[in-house]
Amino acid sequence: MGRQWLHAKRAIVNLKKGQVVGKLVKEITVAAKLGGSDPAANARLFAAVEKARKASVTRDAIERAIRKGAGIGEDKMTLEHVVFEGYAPHKVPVIVEVYTDNNQRTAPELRVLFKKGVLGQSGSNKFLFDHVGLVEAHHPDAKADIEAAAIEAGANDFEALTHERNDDIPEGMTGARFVTDRSSVHSASSWLAQHGWSVVTSELGYVAKSFPELDESARAEVGEFLQALEEHDDVQRVWAAVK
Repeated sequence: MGRQWLHAKRAIVNLKKGQVVGKLVKEITVAAKLGGSDPAANARLFAAVEKARKASVTRDAIERAIRKGAGIGEDKMTLEHVVFEGYAPHKVPVIVEVYTDNNQRTAPELRVLFKKGVLGQSGSNKFLFDHVGLVEAHHPDAKADIEAAAIEAGANDFEALTHERNDDIPEGMTGARFVTDRSSVHSASSWLAQHGWSVVTSELGYVAKSFPELDESARAEVGEFLQALEEHDDVQRVWAAVK
């Protein structure tokens, strides 16, 4: 067999990297469409660009995505924002945000993924989530006061984040997720950025109001189902009632 297994592994790694880059570029495009082409005035775009740079996305690809989203030049964005609601195995509520140029293709593919999941199913469930602003950031001071930062930034709630829970949080730094009103996500991001925090995510999202109790086996099944959703090229965000 020689080293065929190694070549296969490299091919899988390259495929995964390509999917990640594609989602980052799409996120930049969407952020520019929603909030304009100036990262200084668009917290979501700023965070998306920084994340893309860390993933070694080229400057040309970043600038092209910004122009496309902002409608600058000939290459206009035609992506449609679609939200799918459903349930993962063990009745875990899930909301899937999709950006697609062909919903007639994407919608059936998402329905197939839900059917493949063990007891996965579609169905209305937005009432089980709060639609909020979400800002994730880290501070170089390992003893930074998250609660004080949340109060000053105007956040309604917060939780600590570690590198183990979120790869965007460097080891040894203070990481946090700040929950805001939808209208306050930009102002919160701006305050944090001006006071020593590095913002890695700034967006509107969904936070579950309650979380089903899951044992390790159930958690694994839910994780596999959510991973399958995440890997779909048109899926941008998956929100689930899983701690």
